[in-house]
Amino acid sequence: MKTLVTGGAGFIGSHLVDALTGRGDEVVVVDDLSSGKLENLESGMAAGARLVEGDIRDTAFIESTLEAERPSTVFHLAAQSEVRRSIEQPTLDATVNVVGSVNLIEASQKIGLDRFVFASTGGAVYGEGERIDLPAAESIDVEPMCQYGLSKFVVEKYLELYRRLYMFNSVALRLGNVYGPRQNPKGEAGAVAIFAGQLKSGETPTVFGDGTQTRDFVYVGDVIDAMLAASRTDVEGAINVGSGVETPLLELIRTIGSLSENGNSFEPRFDTPRKGDVQRNAIDPSRAAADLGWSATTSLETGLRATVDSI
Repeated sequence: MKTLVTGGAGFIGSHLVDALTGRGDEVVVVDDLSSGKLENLESGMAAGARLVEGDIRDTAFIESTLEAERPSTVFHLAAQSEVRRSIEQPTLDATVNVVGSVNLIEASQKIGLDRFVFASTGGAVYGEGERIDLPAAESIDVEPMCQYGLSKFVVEKYLELYRRLYMFNSVALRLGNVYGPRQNPKGEAGAVAIFAGQLKSGETPTVFGDGTQTRDFVYVGDVIDAMLAASRTDVEGAINVGSGVETPLLELIRTIGSLSENGNSFEPRFDTPRKGDVQRNAIDPSRAAADLGWSATTSLETGLRATVDSI
């Protein structure tokens, strides 16, 4: 099978590339390397994956690449993924996440693509968890609190439209807070990697808010399993990919601190809450279990240890 992965040099994308080459696929990576890293692709490219550098916002580039490569499956992970940046630069967020995605969807439809797997967000699309029963199911009304969550949801609606117009075969995976090796410990997003990096460097972790806010953490290896499962089915619409468990940030920090050689002495400092951050979040993975045969199998402690050890 020939597959194309946008954002394949990124944290999640590079793990996906490894899995796809591992199962014998011919893999083409599209990435502009604005946030992805070539070093993430070392194992994938050693196994035969090819990198085509370019920007998904470039319509001519996307059209010519899809026409030349003609993959049977596209995994679309390229995105502007930072909540704070989406609020500060909403035009950038919309251009990358919406316009870039529409370029890819349209080009994929034109070549008669078999399957389109879109990495959406379960952490930002639902909005404030305190207004609903958690874990959130796909059937509830979404109320994003940031432009990032909105832009991802807009792409989901484009996929619905193309399904009606062209019978375009797609699925949107609403990912929880994904963590694991290769996540950038110096980035704006990715609490686990940031805290793990601070633990390794002896820094004090910073919590924006009081630390009682909750997130649904899901290990990258489990997410890749869900993506592969989704690519092998014709299931359509939005599917949550998460643990279904609310984990408070203070509990997360305590667990990461317990992995230190010096014991659990990893005490945070607190700062002003950030606009766009929800207080509570967890997503219901029941549909993934029923329709994909998938559930998260990596415990938080096991995943955190693997992440800390990788930094």
